[in-house]
Amino acid sequence: MKAVETDADKAFAALASPVRREVLRLLREAGPQPVNELASHFAMARPSFSEHLRVLREAGMVSETKAGRQRLYRLEGAGLYEVQEWLHPYESFWRENLRGLNDLLDALDDDEP
Repeated sequence: MKAVETDADKAFAALASPVRREVLRLLREAGPQPVNELASHFAMARPSFSEHLRVLREAGMVSETKAGRQRLYRLEGAGLYEVQEWLHPYESFWRENLRGLNDLLDALDDDEP
């Protein structure tokens, strides 16, 4: 029996590739960019790069708009929100553990060697 793929599954699958993570970084740092500009950062065939963009679009992490003959890609938060929601309980877990460590360190006598 095949499990149903959730939005979080799509998000994590999209982030599994270093190429796709780099595309997200480029869009975050430089804003919307034409596909040719994005592709120029990678040594791969255009169809392969287009497949990476498709995965990011389907995960809701980027959007595509046409401006004349160019296709502009823009970073979108929806897909990244899925990752943040999944990670939130783990963030709480670590905050509680670090708070416990802080309490332990505060309780130690500063004069002990």
